[in-house]
Amino acid sequence: MTAQCFADTNIFLYAGSKDPADAAKKKIARRLIAFEDIGLSAQVLQEFIAAAASKQRLGIDAAEAKATLGVLVAFPIVPITAGLVLQAWEIKSRYQISYWDAAIIAAAQELSCEVIYSEDLNDGQNYAGVVVRNPFART
Repeated sequence: MTAQCFADTNIFLYAGSKDPADAAKKKIARRLIAFEDIGLSAQVLQEFIAAAASKQRLGIDAAEAKATLGVLVAFPIVPITAGLVLQAWEIKSRYQISYWDAAIIAAAQELSCEVIYSEDLNDGQNYAGVVVRNPFART
């Protein structure tokens, strides 16, 4: 199981957002999902569920969140394993970042991704062979 790019949770949240303030980001996110070789992790699925339910401004109701999950499970998905947790711990220690961000990087490595699309990590930084790109940096 491989993918060229890893998509962080915010990509999927913006893709489903109904907030007019997110219109430009929504367009970018949907383009990435449609045209890139995307992978994700169980963590991303969990974060999507939690954020879609709690961030009312997005306007993603329960039925839409469930439908989105149905679509996302078709992508390559890295499960949370003991090995992934240990690798994330090493990345966290090496780069002095949050465990959750390190787990995203570890999952991207597991999928042999070259790029992580995220606005939560440092745009352009290479984390152990995976480069972060913030697709929204110019919006």
